Amino acid sequence: MEKRDQIIYYASTGMLSLFMLFSAGMYVFNNEAIQGAFTALGYPTYLIYPLATAKILGLVAIWTRKSNTLLEWAYAGFFFDFVLAAAAHIAINDGNSGGAFMAIALLLVSYVYQKKVFTE
Repeated sequence: MEKRDQIIYYASTGMLSLFMLFSAGMYVFNNEAIQGAFTALGYPTYLIYPLATAKILGLVAIWTRKSNTLLEWAYAGFFFDFVLAAAAHIAINDGNSGGAFMAIALLLVSYVYQKKVFTE
């Protein structure tokens, strides 16, 4: 395990975590604006709080690494969340898909490097 791999893993996972914490915080503390965004994207607003909870639990699974199954499910769940977010923004052509693509990139780097750091 190289020091460089660890730095890349922790940096990408840390940035992904900040992104997800900010997102979950917006879902809870700026709920009215998020409801408007969900409505514009065609999603039901009752998904907001469960998604915020899932984002926090996904981060817990990634950082604690207590279960490989939960870890894989967390990465998969985030991947689908980001891909669907990007697709929704592209579908309504609102120009806000950049955040989703950034999250996908961070997620992929985190996933690849967690395999390098923790399986070697």
